[in-house]
Amino acid sequence: MLDLQEMRTEYIQATLDESTVPTDPFILFETWFAQAVETEVKDPNSMILATSSKENMPNIRTVLLKIFDEKGFVFFTNYNSVKAKEIEQNPHVALEFLWLDLERQVRVIGTCEKISTSESMSYFMKRSRGSQIGAWVSEQSSVISSRKMLQMQIEKMKQKFADGSIPLPDFWGGYRVIPSQIEFWQGRANRLHDRILYMKEEENWKIERLAP
Repeated sequence: MLDLQEMRTEYIQATLDESTVPTDPFILFETWFAQAVETEVKDPNSMILATSSKENMPNIRTVLLKIFDEKGFVFFTNYNSVKAKEIEQNPHVALEFLWLDLERQVRVIGTCEKISTSESMSYFMKRSRGSQIGAWVSEQSSVISSRKMLQMQIEKMKQKFADGSIPLPDFWGGYRVIPSQIEFWQGRANRLHDRILYMKEEENWKIERLAP
């Protein structure tokens, strides 16, 4: 049996100082994200999304960040999925980006809301035709009898949309996570990590250092 207590990694790549970080957390996020892309971190836009049900049962899954700007972080999903139903019941959510190759994490706490249909349409039209058909076929989170049945549905949709463009499903689109807190975590030696927290205060961001 593996001895997990002996599994250790020292983080020594970089530092993070509250006196030199930008006043806007999205500027720092954009810098870190660009560095994750440049260093070829696998799927740098993958993020863990945490929601909870009306019974306060927590739930997590990995989704893909597709848009980010000063308004927040956008991902896309089926509006009938479990995550969508939980967001409808409780819009308070959390995100985590984990870039271990850079010894970094970014944690986001905020509220989630649907983006406009026009924004969803703009992204949908950029997806591959196969992914567009997939959005129509998958009743996300529902029980299906087999993979074969799913493939049969795909073939039916291919025939249905054989000519012309594929329309945006009315049950599919984007959500924007509007942050109230964004924490940047930089691994350091001896578990004395750098943690810089941005907290939204009206139109500005308050910056604090957290104990590791």
